[in-house]
Amino acid sequence: MHPCERVGVEFIDNAPLRFTNSVDLAITPAQLFEVLADAESWPRWASVITKVTWTTPEPRGVGTTRVVDMRGGIVGDEEFLVWEPNTRMAFRFNSSSTGALAAFAEDYRIVETPEGCRLTWTLAQRLAGPARFTAFLATPVMNLAFRRFLANLRRYTDQRFATASS
Repeated sequence: MHPCERVGVEFIDNAPLRFTNSVDLAITPAQLFEVLADAESWPRWASVITKVTWTTPEPRGVGTTRVVDMRGGIVGDEEFLVWEPNTRMAFRFNSSSTGALAAFAEDYRIVETPEGCRLTWTLAQRLAGPARFTAFLATPVMNLAFRRFLANLRRYTDQRFATASS
């Protein structure tokens, strides 16, 4: 594992490479937070993720850790910087199996809407090595993938909570 810079939550707004996308969901903020806290749900909508393992016992909060396994053999050791049930969660990578990530963090903000809620997801990173010079080539494809993950999340939550809203 390669150590990543232990950035604070402010990094999410100031990172050199950021992706921010939103999705409207027909579920409550509490239901969305339940999905985001459920290790089994992540591979169902974020297709790059193959497994999520919580490494800190409940109750979860700031300082909670987990390991995320991704396609291509990438592993991220995460620590939560924000844990505000039904409103917001944010985490950073403390280490990664790839040396291309100097710093990495994600932020999930949930706002209640008349139809359910809106999730705004920001992924922030600073790349290392040769990747920092070629990242601009991949950013449109990466952002398309992130938007696809949010569309998958909408389908997943529609199915998961279909009986609850009927």
